[in-house]
Amino acid sequence: MSVSSGGIDPDRLANVTAVTHGYVDSGRFPNAVTAVLHRGEEVLRDVYGWADVADGRPIAEDSIFRIFSMTKPIVSLALLQCYEKGEFLLEDPIGRYLPELASMTVWVGPDEDPVPASGPITVKHLLTHTAGFTAGFQYTQPVSALYRDAGVGDLRPSKHDLAATMEILGGLPLVCQPGAAFHYGMSTDVVGRLVEVLSGQSLDEYLAEHVLSPLGMTDTGFWVPEDDIDRFISNYLKTPDDKRHRVETPDVARHCHRPTFLSGAGGLVSTLDDYLRFCRMLLGGGELDGRRVIGRKTLEYMATNHLPDGRMLNEMGQDTFSEVAMEGMGFGLGVSVLMDPALAGAIGTAGEYGWGGAANTVFWVDPAEDLAVVFLTQLVPSGAYPIRRQLRATVYGALT
Repeated sequence: MSVSSGGIDPDRLANVTAVTHGYVDSGRFPNAVTAVLHRGEEVLRDVYGWADVADGRPIAEDSIFRIFSMTKPIVSLALLQCYEKGEFLLEDPIGRYLPELASMTVWVGPDEDPVPASGPITVKHLLTHTAGFTAGFQYTQPVSALYRDAGVGDLRPSKHDLAATMEILGGLPLVCQPGAAFHYGMSTDVVGRLVEVLSGQSLDEYLAEHVLSPLGMTDTGFWVPEDDIDRFISNYLKTPDDKRHRVETPDVARHCHRPTFLSGAGGLVSTLDDYLRFCRMLLGGGELDGRRVIGRKTLEYMATNHLPDGRMLNEMGQDTFSEVAMEGMGFGLGVSVLMDPALAGAIGTAGEYGWGGAANTVFWVDPAEDLAVVFLTQLVPSGAYPIRRQLRATVYGALT
């Protein structure tokens, strides 16, 4: 892929912070932390707002955030490390490695018994969210209620570890036949368990040894160490009057100790600098500071649309939540892939990729422009405001 020879106008980057500061000053976001990488240089770093509004504690460059679903690309990359070692093929049925998921059923309706799945779930189905798994927070889907009743896949801390969770999932119906539709749910939690089985390590141990430590992501993990709890920040909920309500403070947060359930779909906490290092590695073709964590061609394959027949999300999606617009967007192996910026309704480059998190965090990487953007805040639910499209308009508007 050729790289643009254009530059960036630092004066026009002021439009980025005008937008992000506006969200904080209006009482909608508690904070806004933004960074832009362009051609290897950090052309924008802005840290604004409060770690806790009521306490008047300011946000800091090393504040620790819940990144929720921005966990998924990290865990998906971990599984692809196993793929590079020849430990599985993407077409392999996951029942070969997780026998508890070998004989799935599919939901038909409230008055009908589930039917046997027409075929096996493959590893590629997991990585593209087409396996048929849902989550407890998907309230538009009847199967989600079964997940909540079973104590899996919602936003409450789970008492089940990954192995026990797979046993539970094996007894619940899928929302669709494997490969038939994009449905956002617990697929990357299954990916996390697959990493455990293939590697013989717990997910946190594997990530620390093979991804986080090699990349110098020292503040990223499934919980916040006691010595760093003063850097952890509060989480907020959007209220009906477009304000913010604190729903979780650092001292009572679930991330203050190692959780029983290591969620590959949304369990990590991280910092601006750590996630920037992840993005630098992606822009570097899988290498950072002389250490390679993934092959260049594997990464290119990860960031290629893998939906059947080159389809976009809106052509495969059910009535489901997603971190990105469905139109104009494909899906790779753990990341969304922009296919058509016009259909997606936001400026961008075909082939760029990324993902977001439940607290309105987002990142994307644009190899053609040698560009990466990371935005962090702590306000749920995701998509409460059009901040992601506004970031695109203002960042790309600064390119020359």
